[in-house]
Amino acid sequence: MPEVHTLTVAEVIAETGDAHSVVFELSPDQIEAFRYRPGQFLTLRIGTAARCYSLASAPHEGSRLKVTVKRTEGGYGSNWICDNIRAGSTVDVLVPAGIFTPADFDEDLLLFAGGSGITPVMSILKTALRQGNGRIVLIYANRDERSVIFGAELSTLVKEYSDRLVVLHWLESVQGLPSEAQLGALARPFAGFEAFLCGPAPFMAAAKQALEGLGWGRKRIHLEKFVSLGGNPFETEPSEPDTGETTELHVDLDGKQHELTWPRQRKLLDFLLDKGLEAPYSCREGQCSACACRIVSGEVKMLNNEILDSEDIAEGIVLACQSVPLTDEVSVTYE
Repeated sequence: MPEVHTLTVAEVIAETGDAHSVVFELSPDQIEAFRYRPGQFLTLRIGTAARCYSLASAPHEGSRLKVTVKRTEGGYGSNWICDNIRAGSTVDVLVPAGIFTPADFDEDLLLFAGGSGITPVMSILKTALRQGNGRIVLIYANRDERSVIFGAELSTLVKEYSDRLVVLHWLESVQGLPSEAQLGALARPFAGFEAFLCGPAPFMAAAKQALEGLGWGRKRIHLEKFVSLGGNPFETEPSEPDTGETTELHVDLDGKQHELTWPRQRKLLDFLLDKGLEAPYSCREGQCSACACRIVSGEVKMLNNEILDSEDIAEGIVLACQSVPLTDEVSVTYE
């Protein structure tokens, strides 16, 4: 079972007409478990389901954690949260997860956000301004002016960091949907910046293609993708039957090397957790990238994958929660 914590809601903030921020207050004994990196997300139990929401707060801001949720038509989780969560409510939450975070906050950053995709981007932006010294450019697309989440906060940050922060707003009501060519024109002056993209799938696809067309290397383009979880990571999965076949596994995790004998029927993540290794994860359904790792040698099979694209797979990236071994030896690294 994953480590589940019950958090208390300290405040609910109406950011726009259809977006609410939920602020959790951590107790002293929860602070260590909820240390996080900018761009990570929380997984919340919503009734019998689970949903992932990015943290809009930044680690330097203190012990309160903030996730921002925008209503979606027919969205079970988003509508339930916006309609029911109040100060004093309690919610079951998994510890922070996700890999959508810069390795170096002194880098120059080009951030693309569409709608509620601003949430993890905001966490990255605030941390880079506070802890780094690079330039930050945010290209932020919304339906109209009333849909702009964190608009006032961004204006304040632009004034405070006028020498380092540029925010370019794109409003569909005025300019129409942004095309690949238009996003490319906005990005062109910032060649060489590390790029982070979050928002609706068509927006991210257009931005990614624009950057690739301008010569951005794949390793300098980072995408955050979410889908609604089909399973429930708060529940225990039944164990797989033991076939007796094994694979010799080498794992590089947190700078430490581990040599293990991996049962062929066991998923990689489940096996590492059973061995007491703190491998990252969240959904355990192949629907987020929190457990992503790289196959250095050998071969595995992914039972489900709804988040990695063909280029990820070609580079050896797999989802540990869905990977079972196919060869006698496998070497894995968590970068």
